[in-house]
Amino acid sequence: MPQGALEGVKVLDLTHHVAGPYSTKLLADFGADVVKVEQASGDPARRIPPFYHDETGPDKSLLFLYLNTNKQGITLNLKTRQGSDLLMELVRDSDILVENFSPRVMSSLGLDYPSLKEINPSLVMVSIANFGQTGPYRDYKANDIVEYALGGLMYIFGGYHREPLKHALHQAQFKAGTNAASAALIALYHQRLTGIGQHVDVSIQESIASALRDVVNNYTNTGAIRRRQPNHSGDLTRIRQTSDGHILPNPGMGLGLDWNVVVEFLEAPDLADDRFNTSSARLANAEELGEILDRIFQTKNKYEMFHAANQKRFTYGVIQSAEEVLADEQFKHRGYFVEIDHPVVGPITYPGAPFLMDGTPWEAKSPAPTLGQHNDEVFGKRLGCAGEDLARLRALEVI
Repeated sequence: MPQGALEGVKVLDLTHHVAGPYSTKLLADFGADVVKVEQASGDPARRIPPFYHDETGPDKSLLFLYLNTNKQGITLNLKTRQGSDLLMELVRDSDILVENFSPRVMSSLGLDYPSLKEINPSLVMVSIANFGQTGPYRDYKANDIVEYALGGLMYIFGGYHREPLKHALHQAQFKAGTNAASAALIALYHQRLTGIGQHVDVSIQESIASALRDVVNNYTNTGAIRRRQPNHSGDLTRIRQTSDGHILPNPGMGLGLDWNVVVEFLEAPDLADDRFNTSSARLANAEELGEILDRIFQTKNKYEMFHAANQKRFTYGVIQSAEEVLADEQFKHRGYFVEIDHPVVGPITYPGAPFLMDGTPWEAKSPAPTLGQHNDEVFGKRLGCAGEDLARLRALEVI
């Protein structure tokens, strides 16, 4: 089996919840040696649902299990002198350290970048925070929906006659985690060329704002504010209900496609009318057009329509459930979903490689660690602590 792209890169993972663990997961899954440091009570993500078979437990959060594959796990009390000293020893031998504490925490523990740089000048330290390490919001608390709101992306989602909406689950966190992993690798490349490390500052708010693109450009150039769209606006690209689910149609009308081709494809003679045959006419009669389209689509089978549309070179997409995603022939052909066996919950199917590399492939080598699973290996073999030292550290609640 070829080695992973990041084989030999040593990463110290001081992260919790979602954004930080996802960034280090990306590194671990491509071969980096990642040591995850947890407090005695564990990463709070261990207590975030959904849980395996709805049974709570430190090793049954499906989110935690996904975010921490291929990592070694240790426990360490950073508020103790011995715990801080042990972490410093790990820092000496690390290429990258990733943390997502509130900005004041690392400095309060004596673990800010200037202190760590004295120990390891080549260290790349990546800090992920709600609003970054500086600015008037630096110490404000936030969660995913707050980041969406303050990042500006939430304003353009949802119906314009209703309140703004956000995407499901933890998308702001995953976006920030992706940015953090990318930044870590860019800084690592510089470190390999120069021997010099640096501090990388990742703001989750800015990670969301980076997706605004045309919204910001449009406002700064014309003063126009993009708003949420009505359900029927003369635009065919709206999610429609079918007889067996939902589909997103996009026949490419903005590319100058003949309206009669759309009418023929939809088998909808009611649409072959002067009220709809131009874009301005469709906009003027948007509500009526939308009602007709709703009736038409409700008679269709979503997969039959999807395949027929692609034969016409229309860009249609079926809205798939989790069950349908797992059964999807495209995912199966590429072997995207993988099964990983965990010592507590057994084999579980996970999302797989975010991209394929034939020379240095992604690999699911090990499941998420149980709490403190690798204490003996890391503190004993890597740092040289003897058995009696480990026993004393446990008694003092350092590990």
